[in-house]
Amino acid sequence: MSSSSSDASKQDNTGKTLLKESSRELPVAYTLDGVDDDLDTANFPLGAIGSTYGDQKDMRRMGKKQELKRNFPSLATMSFTIVLQATWEFYLTANTQGLVDGGRAGLFWSYIWTFAGFGFITTSLAEMASMAPTSGGQYHWVSEFAPARHQKFLSYMTGWMSALSWQAGNASGSFLTGTIIQALITVNNPNYVPTNWQGTLLVFAMVVVLFVSNIWGAKAIPAAQNFFLLLHVGSFLAIIIILWAYAPKTPAEIVFTQFTNEGGWSTIGLSLMVGQISAIFGLIGSDGAAHMSEEIKDAAIIVPQAMVLSYVANGFIGLILLITYIFCIPSVDDALSDPTDYPFIYVFRQAVSTAGVNTLVAIVIILLVVSNISFNLTTSRQAWSFARDGGLPFSSWISYVHPGLQIPTNAIALSCIISILLSLINLGSSAAFNAIISLQLVSLLLTYFTSIGCVLHRRLYHPETLPRARWGLGRYGVGVNVGALIYTAFIFFWSFWPNATPVDASSFNWSVAIFMGVVAVSLTMYWTKGRRVFDGPVMLVKRDSEAE
Repeated sequence: MSSSSSDASKQDNTGKTLLKESSRELPVAYTLDGVDDDLDTANFPLGAIGSTYGDQKDMRRMGKKQELKRNFPSLATMSFTIVLQATWEFYLTANTQGLVDGGRAGLFWSYIWTFAGFGFITTSLAEMASMAPTSGGQYHWVSEFAPARHQKFLSYMTGWMSALSWQAGNASGSFLTGTIIQALITVNNPNYVPTNWQGTLLVFAMVVVLFVSNIWGAKAIPAAQNFFLLLHVGSFLAIIIILWAYAPKTPAEIVFTQFTNEGGWSTIGLSLMVGQISAIFGLIGSDGAAHMSEEIKDAAIIVPQAMVLSYVANGFIGLILLITYIFCIPSVDDALSDPTDYPFIYVFRQAVSTAGVNTLVAIVIILLVVSNISFNLTTSRQAWSFARDGGLPFSSWISYVHPGLQIPTNAIALSCIISILLSLINLGSSAAFNAIISLQLVSLLLTYFTSIGCVLHRRLYHPETLPRARWGLGRYGVGVNVGALIYTAFIFFWSFWPNATPVDASSFNWSVAIFMGVVAVSLTMYWTKGRRVFDGPVMLVKRDSEAE
């Protein structure tokens, strides 16, 4: 008995020592084991606003109140994530850069290595979504896993980069839809000359659809996701069957081995590096489910599962579509010089009549609209969460939750307004507008790098303080995180390159200048205001724990 008591005492002292050592760097709330095991069900009643017991435990651990209704079950969450990412739709409609820099073979092989590389990123993010299932996503994870002396600054900057990325992406989706509509008009009326002001008005119309759908259609959105998934898969099957049946085919040897360098780069290898951006855009965005965590039932397990399974499913469907598409391009030069400016419409025109083109393009437009609705939903939740933690100006207004609808109506409205304001830039310069929306990629990659870097730091130096994950990487965590960081840094570097050389003012990738300008503005806001009003989610957890 004496020996057993002595051993138990030593273990207890060891545990206290580890806690003290970790607490020198982090608030005690980082461990949160006691909170996790001792839920106050009086303040968090079981089943409140659709929550499971596990959801309540996670919200309690993070010091958050359940304000939104959890009405996304597992299948709807999976459907939502697949539809939002929309890999085959976006790769079909936005592959011009890959065709210019790499051609058919470049599109295929860059997709293969991009899918492998993004697998490391997606699984790393999925594990963090299980550890801390919150709408904040990356900026919350940075706050929770970064060294205490850096968490406030890194979390604030990550929050702004994430907000910038999702808002820019929200605008770009509406813009893409509008320009495809203009391209379809060109198919039916060759004398039509698209103008910027017409494109901007189409963006306005798209934004109205998003606003109406996500405010007055909010209650129907979860149930509609499964229908959207059927539409997503059914349309995919219809398009590839039509292309295989009616489009002219290119020999396999040319498709898989003949690279092109229309961008004028010094080597094919360099051209491929620049052209891989098309594949990256098609495979990015699986973290969208993480920003919906507070509306998903049993989020700690359902969200990471949805992120990973949707990534795999979309990747597989996207690969089939890509192979079909590149086999059906008779001439890369003709595809790039098509009067619609969309190579996929050129491919459709080789396969079917004008009426058939109208039908196929209309299907694609509908699918993009559905994806835009989901994208706007995610964008608003990220903004709402960041405002709730005091990271945005007018935070109290942005973080308002409608008591009847139980959704952040003001954040939805703000996201729509920002899309409209950004689209006005297109009236003066389409190049400037494209540079701004291209920030979606580099800003999001920076949030990936920062959050994964922080969890890797925590895993290496204070593994005992990591929250329990119901969906975890286990002993592979370090390797997967390192792979994700290496790949993220790799594609971040290539994201700033122009599409072709020689470079002039019109072909220069201005996103690098705008990105540095946004970073400078964010730094200024942090030092003038942010460091005084933004504590970071972890510090809010600490205060909530001390107040009890």
